[in-house]
Amino acid sequence: MIASFALSACVTWLGIRYARRRNLVDHPGQRRSHRVPTPRGGGIGIVAATLAIFAVEMFLLPREALPDLAACTLAVALVAAVGWVDDHGGLAARWRLLAHFVAAGLILFALSFQPASIVPGVQGGIVAAIVFAVWIGLVWSINLHNFMDGIDGILAFQALFVLVAFAVLSAHAGAAIDAWHLAALGAAVAAFIPFNFPSARVFMGDVGSGVIGLLIGLSALRLLAVEEIAASSGLIACSGFVIDATCNLLSRMWRGRRWYSAHREHLYQWMVRAGMSHARVVAWYMGWNLGVVAPVLWMLNHGPHPAAPLGVAALAAVYGVGIALWIFGKRWCLDKVKSRRHATA
Repeated sequence: MIASFALSACVTWLGIRYARRRNLVDHPGQRRSHRVPTPRGGGIGIVAATLAIFAVEMFLLPREALPDLAACTLAVALVAAVGWVDDHGGLAARWRLLAHFVAAGLILFALSFQPASIVPGVQGGIVAAIVFAVWIGLVWSINLHNFMDGIDGILAFQALFVLVAFAVLSAHAGAAIDAWHLAALGAAVAAFIPFNFPSARVFMGDVGSGVIGLLIGLSALRLLAVEEIAASSGLIACSGFVIDATCNLLSRMWRGRRWYSAHREHLYQWMVRAGMSHARVVAWYMGWNLGVVAPVLWMLNHGPHPAAPLGVAALAAVYGVGIALWIFGKRWCLDKVKSRRHATA
């Protein structure tokens, strides 16, 4: 964990110097939430630490795990590579998506994913449908975490919370190797936070946000292999970002907007436009995690293993409340922005 933190911090610092020298800078604009030019691509530190963690595990773990670790390493490197190219001047969306689908496929291969781990007893066409859905879900995880990386600190804090929650659940279930792996990844993310919050000296960039999305998707799937952990825990832990990104995407599609184009219509962006500071918005999202998500995870995983219906009910309740809060929050922000415009006029 110490080595992961140190490596991530050092490479992030070097990444800032590199970005300034190569003029990799995000300038303020209508579709951005920052006010000063800021270097991007600082997430390369998290990528370097992640690849180092996988490399060390190849030597520490049994040889049987080598093909799986190699597949995960290749997936991370692929997502990081297309993100790095995109940070340097743009890459066609079709090539990014192709790389994301290949990376997601490598993850499914590495985990030897079995749909029976989600729904026992399934077979036939249902198996193929579940595999396809999980494949799409991994690609969506990569992209939604990229979409949610729009203000100082929000993605880093979310990723840190999710990874720490997964590590605690794994440790509680007796999966020590998974727990230490997740803790090391969390340390890499924690090292980035001082560079990005409360006032960003560097942005994570696509190179970091995409890899974080892949790692969180991978970690959530890995939890399914631990019988002592409720199967719904992964989706519950990620609910804050999943709800915002998914509701916003569906809303834009419903209204006939160009849903694939850049915009500032996520709830967290509307909260900033309504007058909240970046730090305050991050505090609201962490409030959801600590006030709702953490207690539900504790309830599901403390004591005897819960029955499947209880996990499904908890998942539905969390997402139901979250969607209601998203709708209320969006309307409140819209009214607040209109009031500010009228006052200015």
